[in-house]
Amino acid sequence: MIKKILLTILLFLTISVLSFFILNLNNKINLLKKENLNFQTNLKNLKKQIDDYKSRDEYKINKKLEEEIKNIEKTYDQAAKTYEKLVDVKNLSKDTKKLDADFAEILNLLSKRNYVSAEASLKQLEKNILNEKQKISSSFQIPKNVQESNNPPSSGYSRQLVKTDVGDFLVDIVAADLSSTRVIVDTASDSDCKKDCPALPLADYISRNGGYAGINASYFCPADYPSCADKKNSFDTLLMNKNKVYFNSENNVYSQVPAVIFLGNSVRFVRQSLEWGRDTSVDGVLAMQPLLVFEKNIVFGGDNEIKHGVKGNRSFVANRGSTVYIGVVFNANLAESAKVLKALDLDNALNLDNGGSTALWYGGYKVGPGRNIPNAIVFVKK
Repeated sequence: MIKKILLTILLFLTISVLSFFILNLNNKINLLKKENLNFQTNLKNLKKQIDDYKSRDEYKINKKLEEEIKNIEKTYDQAAKTYEKLVDVKNLSKDTKKLDADFAEILNLLSKRNYVSAEASLKQLEKNILNEKQKISSSFQIPKNVQESNNPPSSGYSRQLVKTDVGDFLVDIVAADLSSTRVIVDTASDSDCKKDCPALPLADYISRNGGYAGINASYFCPADYPSCADKKNSFDTLLMNKNKVYFNSENNVYSQVPAVIFLGNSVRFVRQSLEWGRDTSVDGVLAMQPLLVFEKNIVFGGDNEIKHGVKGNRSFVANRGSTVYIGVVFNANLAESAKVLKALDLDNALNLDNGGSTALWYGGYKVGPGRNIPNAIVFVKK
């Protein structure tokens, strides 16, 4: 009997507890429903506020201003790149009045915020610049009195016609035997420089080192390029100058840019800068690209870089055994330049900067003088 009473009490308590939890759960559900309703209401109100704000004049003004800023940035960037191409053409031709006038008109359109017309005119100007380059290239003629030879000089300077399977090319080339010549790399700056860097004419590098020959060296950011405004005359590849100072060492620890090392009585070319340490017992180190010939084999046959495919004057440094060569292949793209240097039976050859920077010195300018440059390769008698 007592057991039955206890079971009845336990059942009553269980039902009471369950009833309490169910009631409490219902209350929470109702509260959540109310909160959800409030949330939906608040969300609708917020959306209405956003729609109202978007319809206000200041929002429309800000969106218009934002779009205008985008147009300015886009068109300025395109105009800057086109101007740099125009600068390159001006280094090749004195007759650029029409191109200059077209660019001046584009600047006028930009000043009036006529971005659509300016963009269309920029595209047309780029086509005209390319046509002018092709016209210059097609009008180039090798002088009739130039000696034909696929053998580089054993010493000194030579201007010669080199025959290849892709055509005949004019080459200016200077040879130096390392038993009697020291090859150095000189810089206008004494240490790393990232903006407003010094630059000198090639002739100054020759004279201040007592050299007899030299050539422009690494790629750099020319002062007359708009995109170089905050890094004028700077370069970012590895270099060790005549004072045993390494430039841009930190950002070239793992660099894949090829390099040439002047070791005193010998020379070494490496396919990647990372293969070279920071030895200061050598005469000079210069990283540049692309490598054209390596161990007597052509290693550059062209790529997607537009500038590499355009004909122009191509500076180079090369070797055959312990003889170092510097020179210029005229009116050639980079793949053709590689063919020419292979035809000269050179062991290794590295491309140097070109365009308006191209300069070659041997008792005076053979090519150039070109623009002022931040570094140069110089031949000095031992």
